[in-house]
Amino acid sequence: MTNIKNLPKSIQRREFIKSTGFVSGSLVLGFHLPLTALDANAQTLNSGAEVDAWIVIKPDDTCVFRLARTEMGQGTRTGLAQLLAEELECDWKSVTTELVSPQANNARNKVWGQMLTVGSFGIRFSQDAMRRAGASARTMLLQACANEWKVPVSELSVANGVITHIPSGKKISYGKLAAAASKLSPPDPKSLVLKDPKDWKIVGKPLKRIDTASKLNGAQIYAVDVKLPGMLSAALIACPVFGGKLKSLNDSQAMLMPGVKKVVRVEGDAYAVIADTWWHAKKAIEKVIVEWDEGDFAHRSDATISAYLKTGLETQEGLYTFRKEGEALSVITGAVKKVEATYSAPFLAHATMEPMNCTAMVSADGAEVWVPTQDPEGAQLAISQSLGLPLEKCLVNRFDPGGGFGRRGRVSDYVIRAVQIAKQMPGVPIKMIWSREEDMTHGQYRPISQCKLTAGLDSNNRLVGMHVRLSGQSIYAWRNPTANLTGYKDDFQLQGWFAEKTDQNLCYAPPNLLIEYAMRNTHVPVGTWRGVNVPQNSFYMECFMEEVARAAKMDSVEFRKSCMKNNPRQLQILELAAQKSGWGKQLPKGVFRGVAQFMSYGTYCAAVAEVSVKPNGDVKVHRVVLALDCGYAVNPSQIEAQVQGSIVYGLSAALWGECSIQKGRVVETNFHNYRVLRLAEMPKVETYIDSKGGAWGGIGEPTIGVVAPAVINALSLAMGKPIRDLPIKSKQFA
Repeated sequence: MTNIKNLPKSIQRREFIKSTGFVSGSLVLGFHLPLTALDANAQTLNSGAEVDAWIVIKPDDTCVFRLARTEMGQGTRTGLAQLLAEELECDWKSVTTELVSPQANNARNKVWGQMLTVGSFGIRFSQDAMRRAGASARTMLLQACANEWKVPVSELSVANGVITHIPSGKKISYGKLAAAASKLSPPDPKSLVLKDPKDWKIVGKPLKRIDTASKLNGAQIYAVDVKLPGMLSAALIACPVFGGKLKSLNDSQAMLMPGVKKVVRVEGDAYAVIADTWWHAKKAIEKVIVEWDEGDFAHRSDATISAYLKTGLETQEGLYTFRKEGEALSVITGAVKKVEATYSAPFLAHATMEPMNCTAMVSADGAEVWVPTQDPEGAQLAISQSLGLPLEKCLVNRFDPGGGFGRRGRVSDYVIRAVQIAKQMPGVPIKMIWSREEDMTHGQYRPISQCKLTAGLDSNNRLVGMHVRLSGQSIYAWRNPTANLTGYKDDFQLQGWFAEKTDQNLCYAPPNLLIEYAMRNTHVPVGTWRGVNVPQNSFYMECFMEEVARAAKMDSVEFRKSCMKNNPRQLQILELAAQKSGWGKQLPKGVFRGVAQFMSYGTYCAAVAEVSVKPNGDVKVHRVVLALDCGYAVNPSQIEAQVQGSIVYGLSAALWGECSIQKGRVVETNFHNYRVLRLAEMPKVETYIDSKGGAWGGIGEPTIGVVAPAVINALSLAMGKPIRDLPIKSKQFA
């Protein structure tokens, strides 16, 4: 193995790349890198043949699957490989994968399609292309075999990567045919007949993930681990108040610190110390004397933001009417019984295990980065726009992120910071790592919002009308400050409340419904947090439906069922969760059940939580039963893991999660005051998959939506009062 520390300093970069095997797809630094970033046309591995863009088969029958989507713990890599392997009819044990670079994708006219991995669409928006790629390669391999043996394709069969001539019993493996197959013209993708799901042998099976071993044995290399010849490290500090500027900087003491090379300004609102190691940079940055121009935003706080949001709940101007069916306001006014409640949800940080980082090298004619990202193409575009370089001069080396949750998707601010630092020392690779504190206080937070809901019941306690008024920040407006938002329209903030026949349906169909949105943007940057707007909107809707059910003096499950119409799949999932949880059966003294349901990202979900409150006020979640219908379940084992992850993330947010604002800045800086669920606090989780097929739903984001409301509904029973604000801040019940 090449030890880069021992390479002579005079070695040229191109020679280094060649000497370490980069051009053949493997950089020998103890880890595997994507297809070459330097030569996007060098697609065929030296030791294998490219049958189609997605599949390289080696003589030893190893099948290398090239994947565009990002793996960040959600199991997408394994699921996509299963889809390819199913149609290819290869031996699953022979499968390995590698990542596609955005420059390779550009060079081949986007043959791998979109690379962005967000919104629970890693598998559901790639499944058709993956299956057709596998079917295409299988067709070409069969034809190559038919050509070699001079027999009709109809006399051939294939299983586990071995083709058999049925009349003679003669056999040959894919590895011996790949080179010949690669010379054939691929079939028209539209002409391919994909397998009937009932015939699947690999898809739908709980296969072990193909990326687990390296993460358990320490072989997995993340971008934060990258080491390059002559590399320096950088620590960065940005203005603590969003929108503030760097006024003055005195680096005289910092420059005297060991290992320090340079102190630089970054984009007018930040500065960085470049040093031999990150620790040297971190210690030196504490010695920089800086003065900030914090501006008027320094006067913003939780109180001022909350007051601003409340104006959206009462105003009659600047409203977006999202849905208007019937005459909800007049019906509610004349109802026999009226129920009204106002809820709130705070800003939330992503708190990924691996903090934001990026290694960058910038020269006069190009730039290259080594980065963990959910959006490789977005990272490449960010480099191009930031440095004014042509896209083809901006190279991106991808790494599996150590957590994403939306923070590393669509927004590449940490990439821009890195290249802005690196351009001040041309030709030198510089690894920029945000400290945990910098990461927590300069995120793209889940939007803050408040929601007022009103419902009317008739004399038979039937729901006759509902009015929903959401007031909160818009992700779209933050990312598109110059966009025309006439009418304050942003449908996505109303996620999960759409009408029928979408992948974000409202579960209920009151005869009179009015849903409105009052856009209230703040100075705090917002972005996509796991589930985006589903966790907030499901909390509002499901906790309110619980209050209405209690006002109607009906069972929580039965009341929900009475409010549903033409929604058989959601109804079945609600009934499944209730049945498996033992809904209606007696619980131990002091333990209470809560239920919630929601449909989003094409998946129907319902959950039942069992909760108690300890004498000291601590909340204990004992058990969560979650049922779902995601259409086609590619890997049931991974679905269970995703559900468990959603529960960890959802409970952390419901019980403790909050980014509060004081003097214009985020207060929570690390895990000591941004609490997350601990191992001993994890409840028993039961996952029930009742997939009906016919569609491809997501998993990681829809399932989180039912966690908080199920727990809050149980907790409100335990406390004998509704809980309307998140987080609940455990111990407030002592």
